[in-house]
Amino acid sequence: MSNQFDSVSITKKASVHYKGHSVSHLIQLDDGTRKTLGVILPTDKPLIFKTHVPERIEIISGKCRVQIEDEPETKIYSSGESFYVPENSQFRLIADEVIDYICHLG
Repeated sequence: MSNQFDSVSITKKASVHYKGHSVSHLIQLDDGTRKTLGVILPTDKPLIFKTHVPERIEIISGKCRVQIEDEPETKIYSSGESFYVPENSQFRLIADEVIDYICHLG
């Protein structure tokens, strides 16, 4: 897998949530595909994210604990792994260390 995206449009203004613990930028590829690239800082309490479209979150570096929608189990994801979140749902994430991620939208 490549370490970069070529020929993209980037939204300059960052999307900042949870007092700066989550920061991301929206990118759009030439084919119209949209993604967000972001960083999540370590947290003690879960950060809750709601989805409007299906999302696949790919962990580039770091480790986190994730609970998707109403699933009873929290799972651990780290570098090279990803998880799927259905549209119109939510997930809770606790970052055990700094997380670099790509969110593939739709």
